[in-house]
Amino acid sequence: MNTSKHFGLALAAVLLLACVPAFAGASVVDKLTTLFIYMLLATTWNLMAGYAGLVSVGQQAFFGLGGYFALRLVDGGLPAYPALLAGALGAALLAWVMSFYVLRLKDGEFAIGTWVVAEVIRILVMLDPLIQGETGTSLIALNAVEPELRRSVGYWFALAALAGMALAMAVLLRSHVGTAAKAIGDDDAAAASLGVRVLRTRQAIYVLAAFGAALAGVAWLASAITFLPRTNFGVQWSVLMLFMVLVGGLRSGPGPYIGALLLFALQELMGDFGAWYLAGLGAAAAGCALFLPQGLWGALSPHLSRLVTRPLVSPVSTPQERTAP
Repeated sequence: MNTSKHFGLALAAVLLLACVPAFAGASVVDKLTTLFIYMLLATTWNLMAGYAGLVSVGQQAFFGLGGYFALRLVDGGLPAYPALLAGALGAALLAWVMSFYVLRLKDGEFAIGTWVVAEVIRILVMLDPLIQGETGTSLIALNAVEPELRRSVGYWFALAALAGMALAMAVLLRSHVGTAAKAIGDDDAAAASLGVRVLRTRQAIYVLAAFGAALAGVAWLASAITFLPRTNFGVQWSVLMLFMVLVGGLRSGPGPYIGALLLFALQELMGDFGAWYLAGLGAAAAGCALFLPQGLWGALSPHLSRLVTRPLVSPVSTPQERTAP
């Protein structure tokens, strides 16, 4: 199937999903909004770790910063919904500044360093009188919007963010930056020896992934309205990203979406069981690590390829073939 057909199917799916609030109940809309946020987080983390070799444990910094900047902008007089997008852009701008420092760290140092930076940012945000420490605050401006409309707009915002980020990543991965990122993910030293600009390429990937995490953060804020530093800057977001990508399939297109769907299903089925839900996540991750090292998509794709290429009608044998011994 060529690229134009893929794009046409994706566009049709987005348009169909955009119609969901017109006929679905509030519960369905809220659950799908959460699923879109999970998918957005998973795909952007996969972009970093799978293609550029940047295993971050600090993406929650941008998830929380997007919401924090939006709150600050609304407090300064900007309307709520434009502030959400501006907050995500502000987080991406800060990520660009941070990239000159954190991208000089290697492997495990980078992973730990990003987590430390995220914790420092959380503490600094809590010192802001607007946030009120652990108490947190709310995006009160959204309370003026009728609840059903607010729910629908939050849904459309999350869907548009996911679709836009998926398109941006597809374009990037087909460009020279994507080719360089794949080379860096395989071996950054070898890529550098061939003339690849490692730092600049990783900066582009890092900033785009940070923007995606910030979009997820403001979509979450638009849905939940409340902003709690422990929640919005919680390391659980990075843990969930890692789970979704590793279970779904690292460095694959559909893998993160499959991982997000599995996480969502486990939450729906086992979310009320407390510790058993966490045990279910751990068991699923351990099972994939042991038996499916390439994730669910890595295990399914060969079978799907055979189904697609298998002829629908068996070839008719010639008379010579029928009489052959």
